[in-house]
Amino acid sequence: MENLKEAIISHRLTPGTRLAEDELCKIYGLSRTVIRPALRALTHEGLLTHLPNRGVHVSKPTKREARDVFEARSLVEPYIASLASEKATGEDVSKLSRHLLKESKALEADNNSEAISLSAGFHIKIARIANHSVLTHTVEELVSRSSLIISLYWQRQDTMCECNAHEALVQAIASHDGERARELMEEHLDDLVSGLDLNERPDRNPLPLHETLGF
Repeated sequence: MENLKEAIISHRLTPGTRLAEDELCKIYGLSRTVIRPALRALTHEGLLTHLPNRGVHVSKPTKREARDVFEARSLVEPYIASLASEKATGEDVSKLSRHLLKESKALEADNNSEAISLSAGFHIKIARIANHSVLTHTVEELVSRSSLIISLYWQRQDTMCECNAHEALVQAIASHDGERARELMEEHLDDLVSGLDLNERPDRNPLPLHETLGF
């Protein structure tokens, strides 16, 4: 059911979509005993939400949750980028470069869902190069949740990670320049957040009905 996770991350399944067990069983040709643990795992990752008496839905993070996720990323990922620059092999760099090519093609084709998924995958690849048993898993979870957040709250087309920022990160990692990789990741995440509309807006007090109707 890995493609279910990919469909959520790429926004092909939009936040709030209900996922009925019966329908998933038919789609995948699997029993409930297989489907339920998979849904629980995605719920644990924050990608799905179980609503009492309403079933399982694709998560719809609040703006507060969105800010918390990106704050956590800003604390963890710069260190991860620095660590990856120390450990990266030539093959690791080649894989990152090939990934960038796919990102570029998706952006050129205006394939937003694919671009969001590939952007998330780029950050996860860096985390896996860092190979930190705890932080790598943390980044994987945070990045997956970020994909939902971006699809909900983006206000600029370039909110999907710019290829230039990713290219600079690859260059720093290839040069084993940990400090530069750290700085670039910090700047990149700051820019990413600046492209999101995460400001809370107080609800307007409703006008009396006669004023609303112009009387």
